[in-house]
Amino acid sequence: MSQSITPSNMPVWQDAMMASGDARGRRGKPDWTDIAFFLLLAAGAAYALANFSQSMDYYEKVILCGAVAGLSWLAWLWRPLRTLMIASGLSALFAIWLYSSGGGLEQGDITRAEHVFLLKYLLSSQSAILWMCSLFVLAMLCYWIGIFSKTAAWLGTVLTWGAVYAGVTGLLVRWREGHLLGPDIGHIPVSNLYEVFVLFALITAMFYLYYERRYATRALGGFVLLVISSAVVFLLWYSFTREAFQIQPLVPALKSWWMKLHVPANFIGYGTFSLAAMVGFAYLIKENGQTRSLGKLAPLFILGAILCAEPMVFGSGQFSATWMLYFGLGAIIVGTILAFRAPIASKLPSLEILDDIMYRAIAVGFAFFTVATILGALWAADAWGTYWQWDPKETWALIVWLNYAAWLHMRLMKGLRGTMAAYWALAGLLVTSFAFLGVNMFLSGLHSYGEL
Repeated sequence: MSQSITPSNMPVWQDAMMASGDARGRRGKPDWTDIAFFLLLAAGAAYALANFSQSMDYYEKVILCGAVAGLSWLAWLWRPLRTLMIASGLSALFAIWLYSSGGGLEQGDITRAEHVFLLKYLLSSQSAILWMCSLFVLAMLCYWIGIFSKTAAWLGTVLTWGAVYAGVTGLLVRWREGHLLGPDIGHIPVSNLYEVFVLFALITAMFYLYYERRYATRALGGFVLLVISSAVVFLLWYSFTREAFQIQPLVPALKSWWMKLHVPANFIGYGTFSLAAMVGFAYLIKENGQTRSLGKLAPLFILGAILCAEPMVFGSGQFSATWMLYFGLGAIIVGTILAFRAPIASKLPSLEILDDIMYRAIAVGFAFFTVATILGALWAADAWGTYWQWDPKETWALIVWLNYAAWLHMRLMKGLRGTMAAYWALAGLLVTSFAFLGVNMFLSGLHSYGEL
């Protein structure tokens, strides 16, 4: 694990990769394994079209074919994604087979999740997602211990991959479980707060794992897993207090192929914006590692405390014991990080690398969020006859878009770097969180499908 990179005439991310002996930035032509993976995906799509075409309209068939090309391209760019998709796909198929009592994949009995051991404790959607939650929290602890132990940091990476595998498997199985409940209930699992919280955690984790490998450092894992673990806590609270894990039929406006494009693109934006915020936090820790003045650290602690308090505000109009405890622990964690900033800062990558990750994450997120906003407008025109109605969710999506558009404009045109960029990225998480959750809690509108 490389913790300090000597600047050269190459970009900082290439320096990091060279230091770790990594040449992934120079991807050559696809080899036979890439072609085999493409053919595997194409065979799966052909099977789906041959057996379930009556359940798909023209646009869904186009999306399915496009997904084969898109996933093949992503797996070529980042080979670990290929392993993840194969492992999760095989596990999901095994779970579907268990639901069918060993019969055909078209058969199945949802009640088998209650008495088949592997489904009950491992492979049903709820079990797999609970494993995901546990592994993310354990990974966060290992990453922080890993600041002082390379072995623990390595274990944090393993556990994060395990959590992603469990979460992806859980979502795939949940998709099938919906169809087992009834022909009008099954849908892609990105339709309510429970499902999109899982999606958010997975997307944020996968982008982190990509940057972890590309920049050859595990020192950022503890920071990024903080925001993922916060999402996990909220997900668990929301699941068991509102029984949100129950699969429900879609409301009429969501019965559209647009959802398969709009929601994933949207949450790539949310995930990368959150990752950038935590890298911004790490940047400020690195920059102030030797600072003894509490005055310089006060804004960072206040901002961190506000971020810790957000789920408490969103979680309950009455500050329950659960969320008071959450806020207290969150504030203690932020305070502890600030108290031990010197040894933590010494293990973090250079400020140049942190700044570069922050920029790249926001740039990717902004691109996808822009696409998601355009798709959302087209979906609105299809569902309600108008592209834009200044619905609260639409308005706050525009605020998020303008915030990061301004951040990128200031960087590209005015050279925004360093402390201001990091604080802005961290504060941007407040805006993003309100657009994600606050609108559902405090405002109402056409997009209020996941009320708290």
